[in-house]
Amino acid sequence: MAMQLDSCFGSFFLCIFCFACMLSFPAEAAVRKYQFDIRVKNVSRLCHAKPIITVNGRFPGPTIFAREGDRVLVNVKNYAQYNISIHWHGLKQFRNGWADGPAYITQCPIKTGHSYTYDFNVTGQRGTLWWHAHILWLRATVYGAIVIMPKEGAMFPFPQPHRETKIILGEWWNSDVETLVNRANKLGLPPPTSDAHTINGKPGPLFPCSSKHTFSMEVEAGKTYLLRIINAALNDELFFSIAGHNMTVVEIDAVYTKPFTTRVILIAPGQTTNVLIKADQPPSRYFMAARPFMDAPVPVDNKTVTGILHYKGIPNTVLPSMPKLPAPNNTNVALSYNKRLKSLNTPQFPANVPLKVDRHLFYTVGSLFQHQGSIQNRLPVPFNYTGAPLTANLGTSLGTRLSKVAFNSTIELVLQDTNLLTVESHPFHLHGFNFFIVGSGMGNFDPSKDPAKFNLVDPPERNTVGVPTGGWTAIRFRADNPGVWFMHCHLELHTMWGLKMAFVVENGKSPEESIIPPPKDLPPC
Repeated sequence: MAMQLDSCFGSFFLCIFCFACMLSFPAEAAVRKYQFDIRVKNVSRLCHAKPIITVNGRFPGPTIFAREGDRVLVNVKNYAQYNISIHWHGLKQFRNGWADGPAYITQCPIKTGHSYTYDFNVTGQRGTLWWHAHILWLRATVYGAIVIMPKEGAMFPFPQPHRETKIILGEWWNSDVETLVNRANKLGLPPPTSDAHTINGKPGPLFPCSSKHTFSMEVEAGKTYLLRIINAALNDELFFSIAGHNMTVVEIDAVYTKPFTTRVILIAPGQTTNVLIKADQPPSRYFMAARPFMDAPVPVDNKTVTGILHYKGIPNTVLPSMPKLPAPNNTNVALSYNKRLKSLNTPQFPANVPLKVDRHLFYTVGSLFQHQGSIQNRLPVPFNYTGAPLTANLGTSLGTRLSKVAFNSTIELVLQDTNLLTVESHPFHLHGFNFFIVGSGMGNFDPSKDPAKFNLVDPPERNTVGVPTGGWTAIRFRADNPGVWFMHCHLELHTMWGLKMAFVVENGKSPEESIIPPPKDLPPC
């Protein structure tokens, strides 16, 4: 029984927190079934029409709805010309790497004319995640939201919103993306930056031919709304703001946070952020807007995408006011925002930070390569990682980097940005786990001084973290999920260029601590 739940929601709002819709599910309905047909569809944006790869002919694709504890089955049938795989970004997939999705890591892709059913349980997670293609650059158009409701009877640890909606930030290229990528690779160059950013697939009225391609959200004065914000962009961290309105951050990467109020959020590719907004301004029309944050000399699509927060009863002829976004290179705003993120850390939602570390790792990261070593041992070629740019004798090599990890061991990993060609922020995503961001700083990590400043009480818990430009980030996690788990920069350009590796987490001692057998319909290579 395929559940097309999107149809019960309005164009602008997911009314699942009008509890009538969600609570109509019977308590025993713990299996959610979806059909994903990968099809080509002609889509027009910015006065340009082109064929794109879609799920069920939709751009963005359908939302997966589930409750904590549910089993989800998604049958993916590939009718497109490309091989396909789907990653369920942020779902931990306990013992079940077969459903994780990265092509040629835990599965071979689904070939044209073939199908595969992703079968996974939603265990110990609730909140906003997302799904996307995990092969080539197909996630430019193949992506959608995952909304995980709390268990029956459980409430949010913050005021219940009147309604909610999803805000999926993406990118649009006027030309075929795979053609651009292949051409750039032959020239040894990066592909051109996107032609626009989008909100729910729409660039907004600041772009040509886009007045009809504008996301609009109707609100009623005095009521509170939950926004589930997802950065599905391929290569850009984004500032996001709504003119005249504060946002209260209550969740990141499907983990509740200590609430705080802000005028702007920063969200990296792969990350999600839930915010509350109250319609407490004079009734009018207000732009919501996003544009890139980039504090390194790297080209980005620096144009601004807009949607509209529309108070009920206000005519469409009223010109919306624009929010004041930070300058694209405003490092201070970015750093100060991230410092405010803290885990909720209550008895019901504790922050189980590993206090004892079994293995310390130190990885340097750069635009062309990744090297891994241990901070207990000297790197083969230590250098001043964030000093003068290095442009010669880089010593890069091609190969697969794997790190074997004992089951249930605790890992501390320091990710150090480097000035190989240039420093740059890197949003790293770890499959199969959440981790705690215990520390971050500028310059080179100092193993003798910096750990004393780690937050081991309520650090933010995420699945994707931005390594600051010319700085470092320290994370900790418990390797309690056996399998092969991909870790990579979530800038698609950098993943393509090799900024990726995988952890091999060994089985534990019992069957309950070991990888489950592969499904019978796992795609062959």
